[in-house]
Amino acid sequence: MEHFDVLIVGAGLSGIGAACHLTRKCPGKSFLILESRDAIGGTWDLFRYPGVRSDSDMYTLGYSFRPWRGAKAIADGPSILSYVRETAADYGVDRKIRFRHHVKRLSWSSRDAVWTIEAERGPEREPVQLTCSFLFMCSGYYDYAGGYTPEFPGIEQFQGRLVHPQKWPEALDYAGKRIVVIGSGATAVTLVPAMAAEAAHVTMLQRSPTYVVSRPAEDQLANRLRRYLPAKLAYGLIRWRNVMLQGYFFKMARRKPEQFKQRVIGLVRHHLGPGYDVATHFTPRYNPWDQRLCLVPDSDLFRALNAGRASVVTDQIESFTPTGIRLCSGAALEADIIVTATGLKLQILGGMEIAVDGTRVDLSKVMIYKGMMYSGVPNIATAFGYTNASWTLKCDLTSDYVCRLLNYMDRHGYAKCRPVRDETVAEEPFLDFTSGYVRRALDRLPRQGSKAPWKLYQNYARDLLALRFGRLDDGTMEFSRLDQPKAAA
Repeated sequence: MEHFDVLIVGAGLSGIGAACHLTRKCPGKSFLILESRDAIGGTWDLFRYPGVRSDSDMYTLGYSFRPWRGAKAIADGPSILSYVRETAADYGVDRKIRFRHHVKRLSWSSRDAVWTIEAERGPEREPVQLTCSFLFMCSGYYDYAGGYTPEFPGIEQFQGRLVHPQKWPEALDYAGKRIVVIGSGATAVTLVPAMAAEAAHVTMLQRSPTYVVSRPAEDQLANRLRRYLPAKLAYGLIRWRNVMLQGYFFKMARRKPEQFKQRVIGLVRHHLGPGYDVATHFTPRYNPWDQRLCLVPDSDLFRALNAGRASVVTDQIESFTPTGIRLCSGAALEADIIVTATGLKLQILGGMEIAVDGTRVDLSKVMIYKGMMYSGVPNIATAFGYTNASWTLKCDLTSDYVCRLLNYMDRHGYAKCRPVRDETVAEEPFLDFTSGYVRRALDRLPRQGSKAPWKLYQNYARDLLALRFGRLDDGTMEFSRLDQPKAAA
């Protein structure tokens, strides 16, 4: 059976980043990446819907070690996919990926200090077993098999085309068609202006509004700095500027929610004009950052609305009909194509079974340590991004920490590490978000604690100090050698 020092699951943005960090900072470690699909890119290879793009700027969504060189800060999906693949090739990690390996079970042996990974390879589901000393889970936190679609009454009656963005048909012809996009999140506000360029009309049907903020697709200051400064220096300066701005606006939203809310809504009124019903369609019932804000580049959604190519309807669905949707208000929306941009399904560790010394681990019962490791579970880390900033910011810090941890264990002759839960720390929900996709999954997610190192602070500067410079032997992380029996939890 093949053995590796580190096994990474997932060849998306975070998995490729983790592999590059290992190559740079743990050059003596053998590692392998297992990817369930047949291509590098994860989300950016999976999502093919019109207009797919980042909802964060690329100076923070990009890797800390490889500058983003594109002109657009809010980049399209294919450009991001190229960036990830080029990074993999530059660091040689593309040669360490095994595709079409769907990991099903993870089993830890304390006696041997190894994980046994059981996977299925290819369409034939050929069983494969590998072992490793450390597992790095980089498969994201949603279900790749399919997105979330509510049980809409009468959906089977609809005679047109029904599409979920996560399963976008390769050659869907929507030119000149009437389209209804159900949803109000990042996917919906991306789809509407992109499809409106060719469709007869696009209606965004939302149950309730979301905060929408426009931002220039290109960062003019960043582009100027890149002309006059070395690429890494310019990238680092803009990255830190954007990190600080993100943190500042998040704090303002939390400290003065009503003022922040009025500012955002005022900007929407500026874009749409005094005659538009902003109170109905763009004024959420919740406070800013109780859910993620939606970013639109160069006001593209607002321009589509002003041009009459798109519209927003705020109502609830009574039933689907053969020709569209009947609303609770009594109105009807006629459609040739209905897109259910109704969200994702959260799934920790890709739905894999996990066991420690023969006992199955229920991840909903564990507490998460430093946003990446699980109480009582040895030699495993997971890359989770931020909810209030770019995903990669936290994943980069997590990879940094894992490399420090592995090197520390080598220096001291340790084979095992695991965070030991402090029973005096109160439990809190894993994510402090009211979004539907989070609420639907909270009972299946790990818990966070009420204080460090079990608390998720969603604060890059604080995490930078803790993960890059903080003590590894902090009194919570338990280290042991192969010849030492594991202490009781």
